Amino acid sequence: MALVAVALAVPAASAAVAAGIATLMTALYRRSVVAIGVGAAWVAATLARFWLRPPGLAPYPVWALVAVLFGVALTGWGMLARARRQLVLSLAERVRRAEEEQRRRVEQARHAERLAIAREMHDVLAHRLSLLALHAGALEFNARADPDEVVEAAAVVRSSAHHALQELRQVISVLREAPVLSELDLGSLVEEVRRAGMEVEMHDGGVRLPELPGATARAAYRIVQEGLTNARKHAPGMPVTVRLDGGPDRGLAIEVRNPVVRAPRGEGAGLAGMRERAELAGGRVEQAGIEEGEFRLAVWLPWPV
Repeated sequence: MALVAVALAVPAASAAVAAGIATLMTALYRRSVVAIGVGAAWVAATLARFWLRPPGLAPYPVWALVAVLFGVALTGWGMLARARRQLVLSLAERVRRAEEEQRRRVEQARHAERLAIAREMHDVLAHRLSLLALHAGALEFNARADPDEVVEAAAVVRSSAHHALQELRQVISVLREAPVLSELDLGSLVEEVRRAGMEVEMHDGGVRLPELPGATARAAYRIVQEGLTNARKHAPGMPVTVRLDGGPDRGLAIEVRNPVVRAPRGEGAGLAGMRERAELAGGRVEQAGIEEGEFRLAVWLPWPV
């Protein structure tokens, strides 16, 4: 349509305005090669019209220069406006993508936080509820026990429930703040399960969790806790050996062993949670399976200087 308007502008001066508008619209909405071609056709048509019907008041070279300058200005203005519009659209697209990326990062952060909360709640509840089930089962099958023994067992049940509530209240704050390393006491954990009737042999190798980096210390505590819970669940009444060894730059090696009473069916939520926790701390689960009649859990965690 622009070329038709430009061609009509040669015999009919009244079509010159339409040809100029068509040339401008072409420069606004078509690629540069097409815009320049139509602009050159408009200049050629104007020069031909001035040659056939000189407007007067000035010699032909002057009008030819005016036609060339006007054609260049018309085409250049349209191309500049098109480039600016494309830039604005590109910036708007970038903003939209940035907003989508931000929403995606926020959603990923929320998902990660939900997983962390679920992992913490599983570790706390699995340990405490297994102790509650153990003592409740003892009360059920020993109904004729002495009153003092019943009172003692009930006190342990009450204490375990109280500690479970306390730890659940701390889950969210622990996730958002630096962990209180002084509370990560493996000795107290082992004594607690020993009072519940488990036979635990502890070899800490001189490792003190409060001396470790926060992420490593908390991961180590939860891994040992979950290892004891799994042993109590799958090998009740069997002795358990917990061994820690390591140092700065060498890393921390954690091993939990117990005789196999009933083999676990696949990898449960506890082992999956330990793998995730070890990986988040920069470590790995090296073994979680049966070896020479024992279930062996071996985990390595980093211990940077």
